[in-house]
Amino acid sequence: MTDDVPSAANFALTTIPACLRTAVVDAADIEAVVDGRTRLTFAELGALVDDFARAAVARGVCPGDRVAIWAPNSARWIVAAFGIMAAGGVLVPVNTRFRGEEACYALRKVRASMLVLQQNFLGVDYLGMVRGAAGGAGDPTVGPVPGLEHLHTVVTLDRSSDEAAADAPAADDGEAVLPYDTFLALAKEVSLSEIDRRIAALGPTDIADILFTSGTTGFPKGAMVTHYSNLRVDEAWSDMVGLRRGDRYLGINPFFHSFGYRAGVLACLIRRATMLPQATFDVAGALALIQDERITVFPGAPTVYTTILDHPDFADHDLSSVRLAVTGATVVPVKLLQRMRADLGFEVVITAYGLTETCGTVTVCPPDTDEHRLSTSCGKAIPGTEVAIVDVAGNTLPPGESGEILARGYNVMAGYFEDPEATAEVIDAQGWMHTGDIGWMDADGYLRITDRKKDMFVVGGFNVYPAEVERLILDHPAVVEVAVVGMPDERLGEVGHAFVVVRPGSELTADELREFCRGHMANYKVPRVLALVTGLPRNASGKVQKFRLHTDV
Repeated sequence: MTDDVPSAANFALTTIPACLRTAVVDAADIEAVVDGRTRLTFAELGALVDDFARAAVARGVCPGDRVAIWAPNSARWIVAAFGIMAAGGVLVPVNTRFRGEEACYALRKVRASMLVLQQNFLGVDYLGMVRGAAGGAGDPTVGPVPGLEHLHTVVTLDRSSDEAAADAPAADDGEAVLPYDTFLALAKEVSLSEIDRRIAALGPTDIADILFTSGTTGFPKGAMVTHYSNLRVDEAWSDMVGLRRGDRYLGINPFFHSFGYRAGVLACLIRRATMLPQATFDVAGALALIQDERITVFPGAPTVYTTILDHPDFADHDLSSVRLAVTGATVVPVKLLQRMRADLGFEVVITAYGLTETCGTVTVCPPDTDEHRLSTSCGKAIPGTEVAIVDVAGNTLPPGESGEILARGYNVMAGYFEDPEATAEVIDAQGWMHTGDIGWMDADGYLRITDRKKDMFVVGGFNVYPAEVERLILDHPAVVEVAVVGMPDERLGEVGHAFVVVRPGSELTADELREFCRGHMANYKVPRVLALVTGLPRNASGKVQKFRLHTDV
């Protein structure tokens, strides 16, 4: 299908920086971000974003440059993201759970010119990790990270100097690594009119961001999304779930993920709602924020709510301000929905479904959806888009019949970054996005997901592709073969089980391999079970029969 792109006259829905500029005018005094002692109105947020953009330009960021953020949720993440786009750059959020090899792959793939990162998060030295993984290729005397020749600047989102001057890394590598405050001071070198010019030059069909999917073939792919697709999708999402001006939104979902970034940061910008980011999901911290800041919107994966309900202190907190909870990523049990209403007191609970390649949203359950459909379906297509169910020959199936789920409309990505072949594999000539998920729709258009065409499984709301995990495990010199499958788990929905064949004579243990995995991949990708086996089941053509592995556990 086709969709009209707004003219420049519809300023608020042309580009993300333009949307922020209108918010600065029409919601100047509304709180935009609350992060600890940092409280920013939309007017104050806009001023900081302009300063970040000016500093980025001073450091040589050009229109179209890809700039990565590798950091947990925070006010500064939001400032940096909007600042990158205001400078004309393309935002590339990087998963905070990535290890060095995974992050370097993303940075190399998009040829990132600048990296914004948290110097230390959860005891991990992010800059040290990426330097350790990147070494080897390229000129080691150039740039802040040897081996990443396109990267000319690293900005560290350390705490302000008056809070922790001793923790702030000093600028080094010829001032290529800059603490946040030092970086922002560069804004004075560039006029605000240059940022005005760059924002005016952006168009609705320009690429706003690139989010990496997990790799179905062993390597992640960067899904490119335009400014207009982002804004249109998140406006539709906000309409369907009932997000309101002045809502107070608890930002637990990671900003590197579509749920946290698009249905969180961008939706709050569009609606002029207040974002309260939480760097990590801490039950005590979340309960305190809900009570003290009168949170009204609380999105999260089902495991988030289960963890809160199982916490001994949740009943001691006042959660009555929460009006809306949005969940998804896996089947939501009826019992959990009932407890979210009865025990947590949530007025409205909504489920949804989407992919990175569809701006994070394909379907949403409207607020008036009955409890049965909430727990068994993912809702209906967002307005102006289409969902179809097709058989193996590509024929559209009637309601009630199961097949592959296809999506078409303004929510479909522009394509995978510099990978036309992979793009053509998932988006056909008619514009249909082939999701790889299997399901059916009822006569009212409510979608049910029943299976996955791919091997992907979901761990606590995060997609895991076995091919990517297998590739990383095969980097261990003692591993000959490996097959990874997803298995049911009561708390996380699914977890990985790896069946590993080691080299003859090797003394590798499962515990040693687990430590290797923890050092080379995001923690949610690390298999829960690592079984050392003598061989893998195969069919006559030599292909591993993963369905037989499920029965061997």
